[in-house]
Amino acid sequence: MFSIIVKLFLTMIIAALITPFVRKLAFVLGAVDNPNARRVNKKPMPTMGGLAIFIAFNFSVFILLRDQFPSHELFGITLGECIIILTGMIDDIRELSPKMKMLGIIIAGLVIYFLAGIRMNIVSLPGLGTFQLGWLSLPITLFWIMAITNAVNLIDGLDGLATGVSIIALFTMGVMAYFFLAVANTYVSILIFTLVAALIGFLPHNFHPAKIFLGDTGALFIGFMIAVLSLKGLKNVTFISLIIPVIILGVPITDTVYAMLRRILNKRPISEADKHHLHHRLMQLGLSHRQTVLVIYGLALIFAFIALIYPLSTLIGGILLTIGVLFGLELFVESIGLVGEDRQPLLHLIQRVVHKMERHPGDHEE
Repeated sequence: MFSIIVKLFLTMIIAALITPFVRKLAFVLGAVDNPNARRVNKKPMPTMGGLAIFIAFNFSVFILLRDQFPSHELFGITLGECIIILTGMIDDIRELSPKMKMLGIIIAGLVIYFLAGIRMNIVSLPGLGTFQLGWLSLPITLFWIMAITNAVNLIDGLDGLATGVSIIALFTMGVMAYFFLAVANTYVSILIFTLVAALIGFLPHNFHPAKIFLGDTGALFIGFMIAVLSLKGLKNVTFISLIIPVIILGVPITDTVYAMLRRILNKRPISEADKHHLHHRLMQLGLSHRQTVLVIYGLALIFAFIALIYPLSTLIGGILLTIGVLFGLELFVESIGLVGEDRQPLLHLIQRVVHKMERHPGDHEE
């Protein structure tokens, strides 16, 4: 264990040392974000920072910690990573269409499904029994990978935001994997903490004011790895095992779901970009760049803490906890106007109930 911890620190240092070189490479290759109406940066910024995370992570996995992982499964994961990294790099340099990016994610997902053998197989529903997914296993697995990868990509809008939120989410997943997965799968937690170490090494270069952006290279890679690593705990899906990674990834998933809802209600294409994401709304409410990032880190920590409660709860407790989370989340989303300032049904309902009680205090006392 001590040896593994030392190697994780080395991974962190390697990521920190490699990042300045990747920054120079980004300028050479033309992977630069120029300021525009959608971006918050005021000067050209090198992207492709995810390449530093990818190199540090894989150096650690194949050199420092090579005796910790099963080779066949790791080969499949690494091939999937390479496809994602290549997709992200091309997008950072040339800017791919959403369809081409999605194709890259699907190909990487197919590698994970068929070569690495990581997939959802069985669903256990309380009171209904256990079901083999059969042919549905492939589309459900691919959907999971695409959804999580894109969710992380969507929140990558401020310096250090996606990196920090991913560190919190992955650290929580690592704790879950270590304490609640079978002993045979403890290597999953080591793999997760190795990625956390690489992200921590990168964060000082990425936090506001950033010297380099993650770019799609980093956002797609991190999202893909979170999706794949969380799938290890979803081989046999139960209510609890499914809800835990969803809660852990509460910030990116919330932002993605409400972005889709916002665009549907406004009759806009789902893939169309806008400036009404969670971080945009918080900044429009008056928070500074750094304050916004720290508030969202706080939200991610709240989700992480809630996720840690699930394995300790009964089924009924888990269901009640989920209802409470959804209620609180909807109140928060409506209070900051994430879908739109004119779309606040729950707040309006509460206001009507309060006004009704104020108009009829006698009835309430009786």
